[in-house]
Amino acid sequence: MNHILSEDRTALAKRASLLRLSAITLAEGMRSGSFKSLYRGQGIEFSGVREYLRDDDVRAIDWNVTARMGRPYVKLFEEERELNVFLVVDESLSMNTVSGYRTRLETAMECASLLSLASLQNESPVGAVMFNGNITFSCAPKAGSDQVFMLLTRFDECETEQVKGSALDTALVGADKMLHKRTLILIISDFRTSQWEQPFAHLCHKHDVVAIRISDPVDEQIPELGSVPFVDTETGYRAVLPTSSARFKHVWYAHNNKHLETWRDECLRRGGIPLVVRTDSDPAVELTKFFTAWEHK
Repeated sequence: MNHILSEDRTALAKRASLLRLSAITLAEGMRSGSFKSLYRGQGIEFSGVREYLRDDDVRAIDWNVTARMGRPYVKLFEEERELNVFLVVDESLSMNTVSGYRTRLETAMECASLLSLASLQNESPVGAVMFNGNITFSCAPKAGSDQVFMLLTRFDECETEQVKGSALDTALVGADKMLHKRTLILIISDFRTSQWEQPFAHLCHKHDVVAIRISDPVDEQIPELGSVPFVDTETGYRAVLPTSSARFKHVWYAHNNKHLETWRDECLRRGGIPLVVRTDSDPAVELTKFFTAWEHK
């Protein structure tokens, strides 16, 4: 079993402390941005009755109490202010690629850790599902530090026995069945798979969904290294690519750019919100910018 976020438990504790500091700002962004609407109106609890006042909604009249008291009374309700957060995290083989100092997988796990800690700051229940070719971990949203630090530990660990492929579609279907209350769902993946669009759309009908695409600078511009052997981590396919060729570099960029734009359009069309986080960026900064930006939308 490999460690993603740190080399040992002590280092993980220190890392978690640093992430927690960053998560304070992120948590404020989650509360103050447009996602603050998720903290209201997700459910109501009956809290009592009072006498009917002019301009009260007649639909709120409690007819049983009204009949008993001989004058109109209305029901009072308290809104639930608890925001459920659910993370869908990709740990497939294609995520464990790197062109710089940090893999897509490491970036994804840092994003997941920050979002979990931000949920703790907001006193929000948080859960997660993780997948490669199979579902590797799943837990329903639950509040409290024990839940969050259990998730942090899981994000730090990667199964040594990797199953090829991506079960993103299965993870989304499972989340749809598991989550019965409106939830903020954050999908963290490179989205290098197919058949995720339909279950993604189903989630968007019931929940608020953010698709976080983990990208690498090499997706946009491949360095000039001459003829370089490449291996597809999922299929094992090998090829020698002419990275110094201007034509090849143009085709490489055009292909990846088109793929990115198609993904972004698909997310929006299905009702989700796309966000790209690069491996050479600071996830805490990118996530905070994203959530606070929605304050003005």
